Amino acid sequence: MPAPALAPLRAARAPAVVNLPLPRPALARPPSFSTREFRDALGMFATGVTIVTARNDDGALVGLTASSFNSVSLDPPLVLWSLSRAAASLPAFANGSHYAINVLAADQKALAERFAARGVDRWSGVEHSPGISHAPVLAGAAATFECFNRSRYEEGDHVIFVGEVERCSHRAGVPPLLYHGGRFYTEHPL
Repeated sequence: MPAPALAPLRAARAPAVVNLPLPRPALARPPSFSTREFRDALGMFATGVTIVTARNDDGALVGLTASSFNSVSLDPPLVLWSLSRAAASLPAFANGSHYAINVLAADQKALAERFAARGVDRWSGVEHSPGISHAPVLAGAAATFECFNRSRYEEGDHVIFVGEVERCSHRAGVPPLLYHGGRFYTEHPL
């Protein structure tokens, strides 16, 4: 008796997927948390610590501690950071053409605290040199990014600065200063 003929295999067809656009609300829902709860939650994201430096229109040194630093693009080389609209130094950064972002090393905690304080001479005794566009570059930093002030975006109570990096440098093997939960830390490899 001849072998029964095998039916040809048919490819299983997946059901058609229909991509319907999701409704897009016009506005975000109001927050279900307090400002303090929001700050505490943000504090759970460990960051590096930077001091952003520049010169104002009169050539005076300007600098502040910032942990809101991030890379944006490799080509072109772009970074970002943000500054409160209430900051006294906002005009110097908004109107200036260049600034430097100094990523602090683990042994620069006192410098981070000084540049975060109000009513002190932040620059007294601080070793620095002029960068390629005269923004101060801090001695001992783990890394520096000398930036052209490419663009700014006003969002909420802050201004986001995007800098195009014209020169960068780093010190290999130097542990960074970290900030988490309202406290400074140093790097400890796992």
